[in-house]
Amino acid sequence: MKRIVLPIISLFMLGCGNDPLPKPKGYLRLEYPEAEYKKVASSLPFTFEENELLASTSKVKSSGETKGLNVKYPSLKATIYLSYKEVDNDNLDSLLRDAQNLTQKHTIKADEITYKPFENPKDKVYGMLYEVGGDAASQSQFYVTDSTKHFLSGSLYFYAKPNYDSIYPASEYLKKDIKRLMESIKWKEN
Repeated sequence: MKRIVLPIISLFMLGCGNDPLPKPKGYLRLEYPEAEYKKVASSLPFTFEENELLASTSKVKSSGETKGLNVKYPSLKATIYLSYKEVDNDNLDSLLRDAQNLTQKHTIKADEITYKPFENPKDKVYGMLYEVGGDAASQSQFYVTDSTKHFLSGSLYFYAKPNYDSIYPASEYLKKDIKRLMESIKWKEN
């Protein structure tokens, strides 16, 4: 009897081990510092706030009526390009159309484009934030205006091949900075 029971028990003990499971996929965990903002005063007719921990602003050459600033994020390999134009009686419609058309050019590579209207009646700042999903060249674009004198547009670009999965964490972090930039715009009076 022992000869039969012992082999049966040993079979049960050997056969009841844990089945090997494949290891789960590992995801890159990127942590960015909590943003601290400071006011940026430029020679252009507006001020705004930027992330003082990661960003630096530099003036770029003016071309015709367009004046620009670049808000650079070297550690994230990204830049927010800002373009300012004065509004006159005839050009507001064309400025709005150009800003919207620039966003629509990304529909070729974009999975989706969502937009969020922005209004700050107290400071006379009105605009739109476009969030582009997918492997598009720019993940966020926006414009703000007071509808009478000032028009500012901006685009976020990364210095990397557009791969939405790879740049997603940085893109989400920078969207917060773009929203803060839009919320903090103050037009300078001439």
